[in-house]
Amino acid sequence: MRKKPELLAPAGNMEKLKMAVLYGADAVYLGGKAFGLRALGGNFSLTELKEAVDFAHSHRCRVYVTVNIFPHNSDMEKLPEYLRYLNSIHVDALLVADLGVFMMCRNLIPEMELHISTQANNTNWAAVNAWKALGAKRVVLAREMSLEEIREIRTRCDVDLEMFIHGAMCISYSGRCLLSNYFTGRDSNRGSCAQSCRWKYALVEETRPGQYFPIAEDEQGTYIMNSKDMCLMPYLRDVIESGVDSLKIEGRMKSVHYAASVVKAYRMAIDSYFEDPDHFLVRQEWLDELEKVSHRTYTTGFYYHRPSEKDQIYSRTSYDQTSDFVGLVRAYDEKTGWAVIEQRNHIKEGQEIEVFRPSGPSYRQQIDGMLDMDGFPIHAAPHPQQMFRMKMSYPVTPYTILRRDKEPGSA
Repeated sequence: MRKKPELLAPAGNMEKLKMAVLYGADAVYLGGKAFGLRALGGNFSLTELKEAVDFAHSHRCRVYVTVNIFPHNSDMEKLPEYLRYLNSIHVDALLVADLGVFMMCRNLIPEMELHISTQANNTNWAAVNAWKALGAKRVVLAREMSLEEIREIRTRCDVDLEMFIHGAMCISYSGRCLLSNYFTGRDSNRGSCAQSCRWKYALVEETRPGQYFPIAEDEQGTYIMNSKDMCLMPYLRDVIESGVDSLKIEGRMKSVHYAASVVKAYRMAIDSYFEDPDHFLVRQEWLDELEKVSHRTYTTGFYYHRPSEKDQIYSRTSYDQTSDFVGLVRAYDEKTGWAVIEQRNHIKEGQEIEVFRPSGPSYRQQIDGMLDMDGFPIHAAPHPQQMFRMKMSYPVTPYTILRRDKEPGSA
């Protein structure tokens, strides 16, 4: 029987971590306040890192911490102390990209499991085997790889392999980019990418400074480096049967709604495959779930073909989604059926909502009554993160998401 691959989810902050864990992740990856590549993703203080590890481990979920910047000399002074701290709180593995950081980890905390980040641009079996020889437990494959290349690496390498299956694609090579540095002074290879590839660009002719010419005729401009998002859900059989050990979702800077919905969709799909591999089919409900969260149009990236102009979005930089996240269950009284809800978007009486639970099927209900926290009737909860009570049609648990269908034409 084929080994079930790990489902690895992003955790940009504590709330996203809890959602990823509760909605079905086997492991989460996250960063501290330094030494990772998502400085703007919220991230975790030293105290929060320990809390995150304790919470995840209490739910049998592993925690991998990113230490995958390409450091300069000034970054190295405080790194040893940080590495020892991560070891002391029982982090399960560290993600590294730089050889110097890797060797520092090997020398200071030799018992720590080390994973080689996609930033290291691992695109061939020789590189993968070299990292294994140095002591790496796992290698994260570059996104710029085909299914056939991944299969060949699997046959030639006896080391854990991890690959991305969902989320944003990078216009540069596995995140190695200097656009952000050039335009804003923020070093993308040290955690401060400004995502300059998503900006709107125009042409300027040198003898006519200040005159901007559109690169293509479009009323909104042209986003020449704006890649579609990766989604391999429709091809999950090929992904699983390629033999990789960990399936990774991108998105530490994405929303709580994204963390919960994408994780649960892939959790259900992976489990369904292993219940009956011979008759596995990707269900429309899983694909629909991935449309409900904020995303760019989906593509398969490099998995089946070299990306072309069809894998870019030239007309806009906005996102699509079919549902709005309107509330989060904070508490539930089984005797009365009333839940305490934290507002996340305008919500009011009469609306039909979908109740999306960490486990079990979703259900729909109409909001027939709402109370403020003092017990007085209200007709709407318009204020950000306003707390209120409402009656639930069926039992829920904390961290259940309430969402409503997005109205056609709404932003």
